[in-house]
Amino acid sequence: MLVRDYMSTEVITISPETPVFEAMDLMKQKNIHRLPVIKNNQLVGLVTEGTIQEAMPSKATSLSVYEVNYLLNKMTVADVMIKDVHTIKADEFIEEAIKIMREYNIGVLPVVDVNRTIQGIITSTDAFDAFLAITGYGENGTRVAISIKDDHPGVLADLTKVLAQDKFNIVQIVVYRQEKNVIVVIQVVEKNATKLEKSLIDNQYDVIMCLETERS
Repeated sequence: MLVRDYMSTEVITISPETPVFEAMDLMKQKNIHRLPVIKNNQLVGLVTEGTIQEAMPSKATSLSVYEVNYLLNKMTVADVMIKDVHTIKADEFIEEAIKIMREYNIGVLPVVDVNRTIQGIITSTDAFDAFLAITGYGENGTRVAISIKDDHPGVLADLTKVLAQDKFNIVQIVVYRQEKNVIVVIQVVEKNATKLEKSLIDNQYDVIMCLETERS
């Protein structure tokens, strides 16, 4: 699954010369928390609610309200934006986006092409949605978790053969490799937890959980 499958393509951007107050108003109007900063059609920065807040005078300042407002009115996006922006390409795997966001403790990645022209934006929420889609969670059908103690080449082929023989149509398979065993989670189209569990148990599989699911 690629970044392009989950990124937002309708990206609201702003220029470096925009007053900070205008950027704050725009984020409030659009109910967003960050704005890519564009100059000459290229990404040059990122302004967020956090970076603006950090640039605000401290509450302990001796400046008057009028002086504070004067300073803020003079301040532009270029004064507060993040210039070293982490980005990603649209054709990279969604897992790479998650890795970058976790590594740098950030919640958003602008998606750019080779010329740093912005193509979209992907957030941690988008990444969560992608993970749920990859696992098949929330789909109609039946979800089963199986513990595999004897992991060996062909173990998945054997398992899927059993399901195919009993006419189960597999939607997703996710494998979680643990220290002592392997957990295989499978989502099938058919809503029949009783039949699915019996089929697996009859073939000597250790079923941890089996339940029917509905699209959320």
